[in-house]
Amino acid sequence: MADALLWLSFGGPESPADVRPFLENVTRGRGVPPERLDEVEAHYQHFGGVSPINRLNREAIEAVREELERQGVDLPIYFGNRNWHPMVEDTVAQMQADGVRSALVFPTSAYGGYSACRQYDEDILRARAAVPDAPDFLKLRHYFDHPLFVAAAADAVREAAIPGSRLVFTAHSVPDSADFAAGPPEEGGRRYSRQVAEAARLVAAEVGAAEYDVVWQSRSGPPRIPWLEPDIVDHLEALHDNGVRAVVVCPIGFVSDHLEVVWDLDTEAADKAKELGMDFARAATPGTDPRFAELVVELVREHLADAPARKLSEFTLAGCTRNGDPCAVGCCEPAKRPGA
Repeated sequence: MADALLWLSFGGPESPADVRPFLENVTRGRGVPPERLDEVEAHYQHFGGVSPINRLNREAIEAVREELERQGVDLPIYFGNRNWHPMVEDTVAQMQADGVRSALVFPTSAYGGYSACRQYDEDILRARAAVPDAPDFLKLRHYFDHPLFVAAAADAVREAAIPGSRLVFTAHSVPDSADFAAGPPEEGGRRYSRQVAEAARLVAAEVGAAEYDVVWQSRSGPPRIPWLEPDIVDHLEALHDNGVRAVVVCPIGFVSDHLEVVWDLDTEAADKAKELGMDFARAATPGTDPRFAELVVELVREHLADAPARKLSEFTLAGCTRNGDPCAVGCCEPAKRPGA
């Protein structure tokens, strides 16, 4: 049994003064040059130095609270982030002070992989190490193939529809080496990109799209390091060269409209489409859909009430980890930097 739910997310700045310290938290130990931070800082300042992610998380948490109450589940929700306030260490300290002994953890990523899954395990480990007598934690499973996730994404695609358009799914790119390590050795790795491809297939089937593309966005590494490709902007150029005149982009890799959606898609990709004379529409992310709150509560009830685990793919149920222990030896390890 659990007596609380920890909503665990990435975090984002909420004022112009927050941006640089936030970016330094995100990139600490990764050898990112200052000029790259300058470039990304400009993206945040374009929106007044505020990322929408914390606000969207708070709104989603309130929706889940209401859904828990509607279903008669008494479970307080705590909010913690990896990279900005409320920091997960502070949240876990508050949970301990409030007498929480055992908690479920909902990560705001639907997928496997290092950044999408294992890094949340590391967040839990770090927070427990910082808080004496910290609660026990069980992180909930991946949900990219949950019927409610797929239904919400499919309806968002329908609402964004343009007659004669090409459907393009996007997710955050990662180094190719990190994707290769994203699955346990017996599965041959590449859990992240395979799960993204499966989510795209499920949504495309739901909306009746026989043809579609899966592409990537938001890469941040040096050009010499191979990352998952093609990039969305490059792909728009290729589609245009092949006679495509309209696209609907579904950010299937993202739960909410945080900065990498509103900048990389709504700004850069939309500007490229306009430059090419292409009609462009971006489907909504599922976090504001009422079914997303239902999904979260259903994942909770899998543990509190032995509710059946619903999924639409043949992927094994994965992602549930206790107290930050990684799910398998060799699974979802971080990519090694050159020379490391």
